[in-house]
Amino acid sequence: MSGLLGIAWLTLKLAGVTTAILLVVATPLAWWLARSRRWWSEVAAALVALPIVLPPTVLGFYLLLALGPESPLMAPLHAFGVRTLAFTFWGLVLGSVIYSLPFAVQPLRNAFQAAGDRPLEAAATLGASPLDAFFTVAAPLARPGFVVAAVLAFAHTVGEFGVVLMIGGGVPGETEVLSIEIYRLVEALEWGRAHLIAGALLAFAFAVMLSLLLLDRRVRKAAS
Repeated sequence: MSGLLGIAWLTLKLAGVTTAILLVVATPLAWWLARSRRWWSEVAAALVALPIVLPPTVLGFYLLLALGPESPLMAPLHAFGVRTLAFTFWGLVLGSVIYSLPFAVQPLRNAFQAAGDRPLEAAATLGASPLDAFFTVAAPLARPGFVVAAVLAFAHTVGEFGVVLMIGGGVPGETEVLSIEIYRLVEALEWGRAHLIAGALLAFAFAVMLSLLLLDRRVRKAAS
């Protein structure tokens, strides 16, 4: 059971780190997508949303090539003794950030768009700079979007499998997360332990969806 607890802790660590990075990365990106009127912003939005429809193994395959020792992207890190990020925890974090990016960007973009322009225009008339207006007006108004983005990013990272398998491989203590453990247990015909983990993840997924629905209901009730 200690091994299972270690796998669970690694899964939560991966989800937590990924979510924190995503909130930092997705916030300015979602703000730009919500405010931009350029046609090519929708091209950028389509690229961000691509992991929703792209098979995870396809994304994982290209990430495996990009993070491998022969990749030109890894060449600058060779001088620091880092030849590859494949099959490492931080490689898994990078893959998880890319794979879960649309689940953080879209709720934030929707929240920023729902806030509208009038509060920002009012802040500008009072002398607030664009940065001040964002932190004092736009961000507080978009608070439900931040909550949804964080919950979805965390839950999606906990449940991901294809990308994790391709670039992580299930290295014990490094990239072996709960979704990989279920796969391994089923292959080993250890149905009891597989049921235990799968049941826990099912309960977790239900709790996440229920929380999001209740949050949406509360937000709509407050708006009316």
